[in-house]
Amino acid sequence: MQENHLAKWLNNELSEAELSEFKNSDTYASHERIANATNSLEGPDFDSEEALLAFKNKRELQNTKVIQLNPFKKFLRVAAAIAILLTGSYFFLNASNETVTTQYAENKEVILPDNSEVTLNADSELSFNKKDWATNRNLALEGEAFFKVAKGERFTVNTAGGTVAVLGTQFNVENRNGFFEVTCYEGLVSVTFNGNKTKLPAGSSFVAINGETISNEKPTTNVPSWMNAESSFKSIPLKYVLDEFERQHNIKVSTKDVDLNQLYTGSFSNTDSDLALQSISTPSQIKFKFEGNKVLFYGENAQ
Repeated sequence: MQENHLAKWLNNELSEAELSEFKNSDTYASHERIANATNSLEGPDFDSEEALLAFKNKRELQNTKVIQLNPFKKFLRVAAAIAILLTGSYFFLNASNETVTTQYAENKEVILPDNSEVTLNADSELSFNKKDWATNRNLALEGEAFFKVAKGERFTVNTAGGTVAVLGTQFNVENRNGFFEVTCYEGLVSVTFNGNKTKLPAGSSFVAINGETISNEKPTTNVPSWMNAESSFKSIPLKYVLDEFERQHNIKVSTKDVDLNQLYTGSFSNTDSDLALQSISTPSQIKFKFEGNKVLFYGENAQ
């Protein structure tokens, strides 16, 4: 078969003689099957208008992405700058913060930037910002402290129990779990408790137990008793007396068949454990068993 027979056959240009010759060739059957198969194939529909619209949309989308890229980069730069400022501010403020703590059986004296004096009782924490102290005499207290405040701007002691504000005076603040007491020894103290303000002149106290204010006698000394290594109480539930003993002597306290709500009036030594135990147990009519660094208070009927 001549080489041009296949092309002419596909274009229907073969003469009858050439067609007869091509059909008798060895390859005709294969070419005929290929031709039949390709005739059954259909090309995809092509919509020129739809293709043009898709092309325009793609261009617009690309242009939109380019426009949005620069503002996003600006946003990232702004966010990074803010993060740097916040981080710097955090470390600056924390570097300016001062925190003083005491352990059990420990007292500590603190001189504030304005030369105000603070004495921390056992198991207490005092914190303030020394950087802003000249314009903001504001501190936080957990536990108990005695203050001798230098004259100046408003001086504020913040506790979980309440807030104490003065200009210059001497006062004691105790804030323990369920117990809040403020005693003014000199000048005038303003106490805010449960949203209510109370003015305390020298020689008066404010006491609240479990959120309820109670009457309290006037102090008879110029400083709190714990400043003289003694803890004194007037009609205070025994629970708070035992807690204070534990703090002052760093001795673990447990009880058995003891009414912790009974009121205690008296004092105990902050330096002599044996004497303190006698001072607590005798008026309370309870017994105690002292072993190592632990003491058990128990009632008369306890086994």
